[in-house]
Amino acid sequence: MTTESAAAAARATVYGYPRQGPNRELKKAIEGYWKGRVTAGALRATAAELRRANWLQLAGAGIDEVPTGDFSYYDHVLDTTVMVGAIPDRHRDAFAADPLDGYFAMARGTQDVAPLEMTKWFDTNYHYLVPELGPDTVFTADSARQVAELREALALGLTARPVLVGPVTYLLLAKPAPGAPADFEPLTLLDRLLPVYAEVLADLRAAGAEWVQLDEPALVQDRTPAELSATGRAYRDLGALADRPKLLVASYFDRLGEALPVLAKAPVEGLALDFTEAAAAHLEELAAVGGLPRKRLIAGVVNGRNIWVNDLEKSLATLGTLLGLAGRVDVAASCSLLHVPLDTAAERDIEPPILRWLAFARQKTAEIVTLARGLTHGTGAITAELAANRAALASRATSPITRDPAVRARAGAVTDADAHRSQPYAERVAAQRAHLRLPLLPTTTIGSFPQTGELRTARADLREGRIDRAGYEERVRAEIREVISFQERTGLDVLVHGEAERNDMVQYFAEQLTGYLATRHGWVQSYGTRYVRPPILAGDITRPEPMTVRWTAYAQSLTERPVKGMLTGPVTMLAWSFVRDDQPLGDTARQVALALREEVNDLEAAGTSVIQVDEPALRETLPLRAGDRPAYLAWATEAFRLTTGGVRPGTQIHTHMCYAEFGDIVRAIDDLDADVISLEAARSHMQVARELATHGYPREAGPGVYDIHSPRVPSAREAAELLRTGLRAIPAERLWVNPDCGLKTRGWPETRSALRNLVAAARTVRGELPAS
Repeated sequence: MTTESAAAAARATVYGYPRQGPNRELKKAIEGYWKGRVTAGALRATAAELRRANWLQLAGAGIDEVPTGDFSYYDHVLDTTVMVGAIPDRHRDAFAADPLDGYFAMARGTQDVAPLEMTKWFDTNYHYLVPELGPDTVFTADSARQVAELREALALGLTARPVLVGPVTYLLLAKPAPGAPADFEPLTLLDRLLPVYAEVLADLRAAGAEWVQLDEPALVQDRTPAELSATGRAYRDLGALADRPKLLVASYFDRLGEALPVLAKAPVEGLALDFTEAAAAHLEELAAVGGLPRKRLIAGVVNGRNIWVNDLEKSLATLGTLLGLAGRVDVAASCSLLHVPLDTAAERDIEPPILRWLAFARQKTAEIVTLARGLTHGTGAITAELAANRAALASRATSPITRDPAVRARAGAVTDADAHRSQPYAERVAAQRAHLRLPLLPTTTIGSFPQTGELRTARADLREGRIDRAGYEERVRAEIREVISFQERTGLDVLVHGEAERNDMVQYFAEQLTGYLATRHGWVQSYGTRYVRPPILAGDITRPEPMTVRWTAYAQSLTERPVKGMLTGPVTMLAWSFVRDDQPLGDTARQVALALREEVNDLEAAGTSVIQVDEPALRETLPLRAGDRPAYLAWATEAFRLTTGGVRPGTQIHTHMCYAEFGDIVRAIDDLDADVISLEAARSHMQVARELATHGYPREAGPGVYDIHSPRVPSAREAAELLRTGLRAIPAERLWVNPDCGLKTRGWPETRSALRNLVAAARTVRGELPAS
């Protein structure tokens, strides 16, 4: 293919880049600031150096246009809230006194002020802070950070493009502020918000921006005619501004669908589209609107969310098709590279032949640059890269790691009966209550207890050979003894062993299952300073031996109270891994479910009568378009039931979900057929309890009364009030009392205080119940 005349200047660009630094320098600086060990000036200096290093690395790799404004101390949606002046009333004093501390107060809360609600960024495992808006919200422009970061990049001699969350997506992600009418729709504030964006755009133009990117991922979801009309109005008004840079409207995670014609005719100079998700549909839709003959198209042909090497020849074919559909075509990843680790070169434990299958952010940057060069100069200019790419793809496709005939035969033999309990809930609940003999409003936790510095050090010492396995395991046993003792003293009803032996709720299991690869340095931001290392699901899945049984059995030997077995569910094992892309997700989920089913059955055989299979990712993996959801929910709920369907009626199955919008999957939650579900509810003031009640959810539920993602400790009175709110939706015989999520990220002092208050609240409210 020779395309030099058609694409004489195809540019390589990205929408965003990992923020943390090669050794998570940003995390360390921010947490040091919170603890008073790092000054604000030192934190800002660290952030500036990380931005500088990112830009220079991108430019050095051949990226023609670097992003600015994508960097964040905590979250880019929170940064947008600051940019438009939508500071909640309860945070205004703190923000006025010190903008940095006020920013972190919005993110984390303080002992006196609750933080903003946090939820998942579309169908990713990244969390954003939900804007709170009401009829009285007054927007004011604050472009200082965006302008400063643009100037930093321009001072390095780089071509830079500021990236902002678009106004429509910002409003669609918001929720009514406390005290606002329940039916208030933040999108009604659009006309009030657009002048603020106009001011920010003018400031960026004055600072030297030629282009500004406005991210509108909300437009890839199903949108109403009114929302599409608002989108058209927004970009008509912004496009009509006299003093503005060129506008690039970016979408990602799916096809634009009915929003594409709206943006195609809007007076903006460019669109950025995802051609990795539903690429064929996007091409058809683009052709149907007559293409973008007078616009710049940035084609996201490199997957920004997964870690497999790109099929360069396939991507070049897509790019070649697009040349006939747009005024100019540039090349990018499908979304910000925030969602992948930084560099495969740091991975010393993965065999080199397998490492060549993988592409992290730096490798994806190289792929983008290669594709832009191939688009501009033809395939002859990238002969060596294409040959290496073909070899890597062939190596993966033919590797014995990827296929195990025995696993595939077992998955193929699954019957419908395998995915169902032997008795319906209405019959098995009596056996469970008789066996467990729990009080009304039973108290428990979600699973993990604080991962102390001593535990992390012990794990590192074992990994580096400074202690032997026996010494490490004695340290874990000591921690389990302390966790069980504390829970008994505090008065919790159903205990957990605390998960002292686990590094991460997915990675721990992945390291014990065949078919998974683990990284040493593959860190990805989940929220704030919380980073995870998603394992890589590369091949067919088996469980060589039990993974949790001995630790759970040891904990149970220390107490007469029930101790929950704790497992991560099959959907979450997929969602929080980099999952294989060479077979349907449902097939992979079934393989994982069968491996976990063995663990569930072994736990039960060892005497565990309460088993929790966490599925916090069930909602986040929900397809963004409603038409794609039934097929997903069918295999996702089947995988959960397949995991748990082999236990006796008297064994109580729990599940847990957190930080997502649950209203649109309540029916699927019911289809899981778990006996008890615990969910995030503290920040949303028990909204999920009302959603369960509206649906008529018939099982037991524990909407959380303690927000563990904030350092503040709720009082017993506050927890009791949340519990009373929950009781207005869920009857006492079906209501559990628990935190929102696991306690791994919290410290012991706050954990002790919060759980004591939680138990006190349960006892207070239990005493208020009418005698049975």
